[in-house]
Amino acid sequence: MTQETEAAEEGTKILSSVENGIGRLTFNNPQRRNAMSLEMWETTSRTLEAFDQNPEVRVIVLSGAGGKAFVSGADISKFESERSSVEQTLHYNEVTGETSRVLQGTAKPTIAMIKGFCMGGGLAISLCCDMRYCSPDSVFGLPAAKLGVGYGFEGIRRLLEITSPSYAREICFTGKRYSADEALHMQLVNRIVAESEIEQFVDKTATTIAENAPLTVGSLKQIFIELAKNPTQRDPERCKPYIEKCFSSQDYIEGRQAFLEKRKPQFKGN
Repeated sequence: MTQETEAAEEGTKILSSVENGIGRLTFNNPQRRNAMSLEMWETTSRTLEAFDQNPEVRVIVLSGAGGKAFVSGADISKFESERSSVEQTLHYNEVTGETSRVLQGTAKPTIAMIKGFCMGGGLAISLCCDMRYCSPDSVFGLPAAKLGVGYGFEGIRRLLEITSPSYAREICFTGKRYSADEALHMQLVNRIVAESEIEQFVDKTATTIAENAPLTVGSLKQIFIELAKNPTQRDPERCKPYIEKCFSSQDYIEGRQAFLEKRKPQFKGN
């Protein structure tokens, strides 16, 4: 296989589409339970950045192809070519860290739809999303301690934002796998949805968000991003322009008129 052919195949392992205000990103490596290669991480960043710049996208849904996994972690078959030296490992960590920053920093609400394995890097990706919904057969874990790999500071910080310090330590130190019920108890997911209903549930949730006022949703997302920062770095003043823009918008007028006329508002994002 030539390098060009391999690169082309890697490119098809991240699928994307935009429809009815929803940007969809699909991890498409089902033969390896959607395990992530370096190229997949890079393509994920570019796709998310494109969604963020696209005014037609109002909410982003991430999912895994094949129904057996969201993302099962790093593609171990690529370790020799992508992470065998200190320099390669540092580069790999920079790329994965940048993808996490892009995902957490996107101005659009993000939803992880999880079916099956959500391990290692997959769990890290899901924790960077605003909402996480899983099927009952989903499995979660951070197996770094079982593989002898280091796990980054920001990943642990994000885990601590989602679950308790005691659970975070247990998840990291043991490298155990956890069921959907255990993940819900630890607040790693918002809720568990039946396998036969989860796609419809996520679509309905995403559609509800997409139909809401984009400027209001965007201002709320900016507030959440600011609140996630270190307290010494937070600046509420950064959020004020987003809030003020809501009140000076046509959508604000439309929202009031729709309420008075008892009809569904048609928000345009201006």
